[in-house]
Formats: sequence, C-alpha cells, structure tokens
Amino acid sequence: MPTESQTIPTSRGYDLAGSLELPAERARGAAVFAHCFTCTQQSKAAVEVTRALARAGIASLRFDFTGLGKSEGEFGRAGFAIDVADLVDAGRFMIERCGGPLLLVGHSLGGAAVLAVADDLGFDAIAGIATIGAPADVSHVLERIDGDLDAIRATGEGEVSIGGREFRLGREFLERIENIDLLAEVARLRVPLLLMHSPTDTFVGIENAGALFTAAMHPKSFVSLERAGHLLLDGDDAAYAAGIIAAWASRYLGEGSLGS
Repeated sequence: MPTESQTIPTSRGYDLAGSLELPAERARGAAVFAHCFTCTQQSKAAVEVTRALARAGIASLRFDFTGLGKSEGEFGRAGFAIDVADLVDAGRFMIERCGGPLLLVGHSLGGAAVLAVADDLGFDAIAGIATIGAPADVSHVLERIDGDLDAIRATGEGEVSIGGREFRLGREFLERIENIDLLAEVARLRVPLLLMHSPTDTFVGIENAGALFTAAMHPKSFVSLERAGHLLLDGDDAAYAAGIIAAWASRYLGEGSLGS
C-alpha cells in the first residue's frame, strides 16, 4: 500500500506534516488519526492503526500536531485548543483529498481532541469517532509534566520535562488545558462513538473510559484492550485495536472515493 507525505496548511499560517496511508484499491472511506501527548505521527499506534485501516480499505491520514515531529509552530504556546484547531485543518484537508464524512481516531490526549472537535469541524463531517486510552479530563496530562507549573502561571512561561524531553511552556498552554470540560463536550456528541481502553492502563485509568461512556449518547460501544499498555508499543496490540476500529467503522462509513 502506498504512503504519501502530505503538507497540511493551517488557518494559523504555518504547515503541519502528515502521512496518508492509501488502500491498494478504491477507498470505502477516510480517516484522520490524532496521536498521543508529545508523540508524533510516527508513534507505534499511529503507524499501526493507520496502516491497518488502509488495509481495510480506509484511506487514513496521520499528522504531527503543532510544534511536534516535522510540523511547524511552537508546541509550548499551543495548548489543547490548538490541537483541536489542527484537527479541524487536517479534517478539512482530508475531506478535500478523499471525501467525507470522516472516521476520527484519537490516542490518549489525541482521543480527547477528537471528542472535542465536532462543533468546529461540523457533525455532518464526522461518520464516527474512536478513541484509545482517552482521558475524561484533559488536565490529566498535567500530571505527566515535570516542572514548576505554579511558577509558569505566575511568570508566564518556564522550562519543563515531559517524558524525558525538554519543552518550554507558556501560561496559555496550561490555561487552555485546564478550561476544557470534556465530559460536557462528549454529552453533546451526536455521532457513533467507540471507546477502547486497557483495564490495566497505568497512565490513564480505566475509570476515564467509564466516565466518557456514561456521558455519551447512543450509539456508543466499549472494547476492553486486555493486557495492552497505554502507548500500544506492542505491534499486536496496535493491530488488534486497528482491526476492531475498522470493523466497527464499516457500519458507519459510506463508499468513499479518492480525489485526483
């Protein structure tokens, strides 16, 4: 199956880097994958899931959020609201390239982003949403940041470490994460929803899936990723999740065709 490098223009004047996984034959639908916090489009989950979806006939775009991987922009001043804006730009790019409505798939904080994007992208543009290990509270990611967050709130910016990598964060980054009511966003969704979560996830506990599932309207589904780690570093776990998503999405995706 061919993989195409893509440049995705944003409404903020810079470009995002993406990779489009194309089915061997005519696509029956299209998807956009949102990666986990501080990850990139080359994460194990992003690559495995988008390629498995392509094998199932779903053209799938994965991309680097602002300031990460090969994308332009400044990560430390972006915040969750910019992740959502990135998804809007990537979604519109994908609809123009491959048609819609889209399947949206998000991993960890990327899962929170796909749950929060419906108003901005438009409900008519979304065929369904699938999440893997998504938090019910976006501010959960602050627990993964090693640094003096109070000092950043007071002074406006500061150095932190996330997963062993150094970043410079601004006050706006923290405020945009803290001011999102994700459960309220989920309660307003009117699209099919699939939640996937490992019951032994030590990064984002299984209670997050329960809260999201309770808040959501039907049609909604839950699949337990038994024994899987939060980051889906095991290729078999990623392939299993992708297979489930592809099978579930077939009920909601129409017969798409690739643009020229």
